[in-house]
Amino acid sequence: MTNKWPCGALALAATFLSGAASAQSASPHQQLTRDIYRELIEIRTVHPDGDNTAAARAMARRLLDAGFDPKDVEVLEPAPRKGNLVARLRGTGELKPVMLLAHIDVVEAKKEDWSDGLDPFKLTEKDGYFYGRGTIDDKAQAAIFIANLVRAHKAGWKPKRDVIVALTADEEGGTTNGVTWLIANRRDAIDAEFAINEGGNLVLRDGKPYELAVQVSEKIPFTYELAATNAGGHSSLPRADNAIYDLVAALDRLSRHQFPARSATGDQLRRAVADPSLNAQLRTTCVATRLEAGHASNALPQTAKATVNCRMLPNENPQDLQRTLVTLAGERVAVKALYDPKPSPPSDPDSKAMKTIRRVAAATWPGVVVTPTMSAGATDGSRLRVIGIPVYGVAGIAMEVERMHGRDERLEIGAFHQAIEFLDRLVRELASGG
Repeated sequence: MTNKWPCGALALAATFLSGAASAQSASPHQQLTRDIYRELIEIRTVHPDGDNTAAARAMARRLLDAGFDPKDVEVLEPAPRKGNLVARLRGTGELKPVMLLAHIDVVEAKKEDWSDGLDPFKLTEKDGYFYGRGTIDDKAQAAIFIANLVRAHKAGWKPKRDVIVALTADEEGGTTNGVTWLIANRRDAIDAEFAINEGGNLVLRDGKPYELAVQVSEKIPFTYELAATNAGGHSSLPRADNAIYDLVAALDRLSRHQFPARSATGDQLRRAVADPSLNAQLRTTCVATRLEAGHASNALPQTAKATVNCRMLPNENPQDLQRTLVTLAGERVAVKALYDPKPSPPSDPDSKAMKTIRRVAAATWPGVVVTPTMSAGATDGSRLRVIGIPVYGVAGIAMEVERMHGRDERLEIGAFHQAIEFLDRLVRELASGG
């Protein structure tokens, strides 16, 4: 059956001109997406006591109520409250599937830490914004994927590719990462030619779309423990060889160390030192994130430990990184890697899928610049790239990245509506052979 979905470009242009839309002015499909968004936000999915399974089941019900075949909608729960939804909109099978990946777990948030009148686990519409934990990261994209698949199924759309949606647990941390579990246990359910994920955003200049960032690569996270040990003793008899002092000295050396910058001019390097976001794009970084020392207030410390989190550029050598840390730590401080992550290869920035992203972006926002980017942070996309599934982080959402994981997380209502139509058009073209 031919595509019956509305043209996204005109809807997006109209949204930009009108600004934020109220509930009264929302179209039926926008209202459906908002209802799904609200349902997801108001299911608390934090680690360890939130319920990701409840959110996965709620989204499964949305698809089943829309007429999806039950055999194409699975809630897979490898551990209590750690459920994942994997669903499939069937195409003709002429081409390998496209996967739509979004995590539905969120970082913790406490009502007392947010502004008056805001509850992080209630979707609040205020002054043209949606407020709530996960409004940006990553329940907006999850809600949009589900709502657009509901519309696709009801329209009888049958593309050349199956469209797989995977809404997963523990991306933000926790004991049962959904993508890792699916790769190990249900690779058949998620196998795809490529995937669309979070990781890129729409950049505005003077209030207008200027750049669409598409994540094609990620820095590689490594976490180390730096530990100093000592025989200790009574605090009334201090000595120079103090475990805390040894550790602090090592951390001081680390704080003053700059890893080599890559592909930058002298001017860029000077700017990067003052700008954390630029600095993170140009070099490997390591930073102390946790401290633990001593066992009594009247005793010399027998141990002092620090957690150091590093983000390594994809083309660098992990052994070189560890050697640098050992040198900076010095003879009195031991360095131990807490886990051994696998580097993930970048997705091809010139692939057919990337060309489709450029084409849809140009049709949606004429003149917008599409830029392949590397994320300084980490997403589940890296886990798929390791097994040979290219991932493109693209949402088409203009967002306040600084509010992600923070106080009063919010998303502009007009930006949410724009993303509904952009992702609608993008997925249609990708699934039809793009």
